[in-house]
Amino acid sequence: MVVTAGTRWASRAQFFSSGFIFATWGVHVPTVKAHYGLDEAQLGLALLAAGAGAMFGLTSAGRWIGRHGPRRIAALSGCVYALLLAGLIAMPGYFALMGLLAAFGLVTSVFDVAINTEAAQLEMQSGTPLMSGMHGMFSLGGMAGAASGSAVLAAGMGAQTHLLLVAAVMVLLVALSSTRMLPKAATGNTTGADHSFRLPRGPLAVLGVLAALGLIAEGAIYDWSVLYMQQELGSPQKQAALAYAAFSAAMAAARFGGDAMRARFTPVALLRGSGVLAAAAMTLVLLTDLPWLALVGFAGVGVGFANVVPILFGASARVPGVEPASGIASVSAVAYLGFMAGPAVIGLLARASSLTAALYVVVIFAAALAASARFTRSEEAG
Repeated sequence: MVVTAGTRWASRAQFFSSGFIFATWGVHVPTVKAHYGLDEAQLGLALLAAGAGAMFGLTSAGRWIGRHGPRRIAALSGCVYALLLAGLIAMPGYFALMGLLAAFGLVTSVFDVAINTEAAQLEMQSGTPLMSGMHGMFSLGGMAGAASGSAVLAAGMGAQTHLLLVAAVMVLLVALSSTRMLPKAATGNTTGADHSFRLPRGPLAVLGVLAALGLIAEGAIYDWSVLYMQQELGSPQKQAALAYAAFSAAMAAARFGGDAMRARFTPVALLRGSGVLAAAAMTLVLLTDLPWLALVGFAGVGVGFANVVPILFGASARVPGVEPASGIASVSAVAYLGFMAGPAVIGLLARASSLTAALYVVVIFAAALAASARFTRSEEAG
């Protein structure tokens, strides 16, 4: 099947929607914290519930996508993902919030695997690197979601109104773009193929560990950067939201150039350079007391982590003998183990010391990513 421009743009729209929804959640982390009267540890445990839901979704995503195809699963999970956003501050209490976040994490992970499977198939069928650009659309969506969230908060729009508005627009975008995705017959997901979840071994295990390093650190920025600016540097929430926007904007810019970088440099060189840059930039964020300089640092962290996940997810979809959805789900599962535990660990560390000290986890994992880049040598052919 010929990959059309419309099909590629449908996939880009899905990644954009995912980033926009996730950024809107990131902007409202302080809102949720204040609304339910949570401390950092309680917030971290609520985020852990989202991670647990994501893990359950990852164990089933390959099977569901194999049975129904990425298009149908992306449409369903993406629409539910957007709708759950509207309930973030409408729950009757903390435990109800944890239940909603568990469901939120489940559909997030399934949607993520579905759209990455679609992108991997488009890349293979077209013979052109596309994955970094797709993830660039996720970051662009994150930038747009964070920037628009900051703008509406500054304009005085209520948090619930903002969440309802975003949910409605994103449901429409996901539903419409899903109609232009590849039909199930064109995705290579066959009825007789093995779509079961598998614990990664060999090359998949290496890719999974490296993806975990990237997602733990990246997730810490998504979940804690706005609160860090507000709580540690004294920025108002409308300014604090720009931390997420700066991170996402820089990541988007770097990802749009990422496919050309992948063609020019080896994965080892890219991962090593990415880790060093991210570690240095996050150190700047944590050492400065100037909000504008912290924003520059968050942008540097975004550039550093920009192409880590696209490289690793693209490779996981091309492991011989493994269906793309199953390969992505297996690598994602290892990554989400860290992604799931990361927010809770940072919350507990923040309560024991400070949020500033806790966020040095990002520096440590970025440095570890740089040090472990040599293990991607076996994946360079992929």
